[in-house]
Amino acid sequence: MSDQYQYEETRELVDLVNEASELVRSKGEAAFDDFRIAGSRWRQEETYIFVLDPGGNMLLHPDPALEGKNELDLKDLNGKPIIRGLIDAAMALPDKPEGWYHYQWPVPGGLLPRWKSSYVRLVTAPSGNRYVVGSGLYNDRMERTFVVHAVKDAVGQIEKRGTAAFPLFHDPTGPFIAKDAYIFVFDRNGIDLVNPGFPNLEGRNLMDLKDAHGKQLVREMFEVVQASGSGWVDYMWPKPGESVATQKSAYVSRARMGGQWVLVGCGVYLADAPKAAPAGRKMTAAELTALVRDAAAVFEKNGEQAYPEFRQQGSKWFRDDTYFFVWAMDGTRVFHAANPAGEGQNLRGMKDTVGRPIGRMILNTGGSPSGEGWIHYLYPEPGDIFPTWKSTFVKRVTFPSGIEHIVGCGIYNMQMDRAFIEDVVGHAASLVAGQGKDAFGLLRDRTGPFVFMDTYVFVIAPDGTEMVNPAFPGFEGKNFIDLKDLNGKPAIREEIDAAMNKGSAWVDMYWYKPGHNTPARKQTFVRKTQFGQDTYIVGSGIYTED
Repeated sequence: MSDQYQYEETRELVDLVNEASELVRSKGEAAFDDFRIAGSRWRQEETYIFVLDPGGNMLLHPDPALEGKNELDLKDLNGKPIIRGLIDAAMALPDKPEGWYHYQWPVPGGLLPRWKSSYVRLVTAPSGNRYVVGSGLYNDRMERTFVVHAVKDAVGQIEKRGTAAFPLFHDPTGPFIAKDAYIFVFDRNGIDLVNPGFPNLEGRNLMDLKDAHGKQLVREMFEVVQASGSGWVDYMWPKPGESVATQKSAYVSRARMGGQWVLVGCGVYLADAPKAAPAGRKMTAAELTALVRDAAAVFEKNGEQAYPEFRQQGSKWFRDDTYFFVWAMDGTRVFHAANPAGEGQNLRGMKDTVGRPIGRMILNTGGSPSGEGWIHYLYPEPGDIFPTWKSTFVKRVTFPSGIEHIVGCGIYNMQMDRAFIEDVVGHAASLVAGQGKDAFGLLRDRTGPFVFMDTYVFVIAPDGTEMVNPAFPGFEGKNFIDLKDLNGKPAIREEIDAAMNKGSAWVDMYWYKPGHNTPARKQTFVRKTQFGQDTYIVGSGIYTED
């Protein structure tokens, strides 16, 4: 059975759980004592057997804080119900007494949650009692079989519940969203019925959608299910936050829904997936900042008379997907080089697909004391329908008429660099200096200006107490002064010392990216700020290649 998996560690885990299940089937509860022996094949460092009953009682686990207790309501840092998910993976479908469940959990004795994929089996002991036996591996590589299982489970839910199953696929705490993988559903005409990744596309006909190389990926998906019932389709698509397309693989299958059938699929970026060659050099953050400031000087001199110049494609101001817009201070878009038809609209309330308030961020940044700054949000490229990360620099200008406007220009899928981080930390530090703890709510807001891509702002006290951490909210209130990075470096202590002694500084460490298991170099910028008698260290970081 384990030969269906691509990676050796996955095959070994499945074999381990299957053998443990057979032991429970033959020896019953007496097998639990075998599983408790440290250093045995059943319990080695990060790999261990756990046993649950269908009611959520943890009968066997290396963590004494969990064993012997009912953990049915245990959740990971994103609110995913861990125990309920593990039980459902083994029991939700009567003809499938085994399955996978993906969630975030620290290694034994560890602090940082990491993606964990657990395999579980439903077993009946000689006593007649039923148990869920399982084990997991800390690995962010998605197996093709994980995707196949997810699609088959989704098909089962649709054939059992019809459209009532659709909310399950949207639930971020449910079993159908793991890492960057999610379930999508099309009707036979190509209408997008379910798309948790891009809910703005639901209800639209995507039959002629093309990938980054012009491949009609949705049509090919339909050809596969019509010919074989199910199968794989590969296409090229940029990962979130990247400008270069990477091969994405989707497993698709038919599902009966009432008197018709629908296409159900799940797409993932598999390990070592090939990337396309870079399309060409993009502007850096510093270059775009300089361009916007140059444009601001033109608008301050010529005002509305400069609009024709900024509409000329191929000019300094308008090339490829780089173009300028101008807003009035009340939120009215008075100029848009790439979409003149959208001029005259008041966009104060405009939000992106995840609820990030684009309009308010533009107005707040342009109306700030500095009158300029970066904002980050999800927005489609000209002529496209899929939102992608856009980083925009805006600046307040005064036209010759004396009326103030906001001028801006952005770059799609720009890689984070030090200029971004210093800018966002500077704005956050100013906010904390002006409002103290009252600013923490905005810093925590995952739809706000301080959380984007895999970047977020944190705040720590000089004694090492975590005050704000949007990526790991469970850390807030805890003291990490002695926390070491993956190389044993006292990372928090160094951050605090650097900020307190220098005012601001860059500090290097090795850390896990949020939602990833691969160690990565993280460069963190920290700044000391003061509110009354209270001192805080505000920081943010970027992950870089060695």
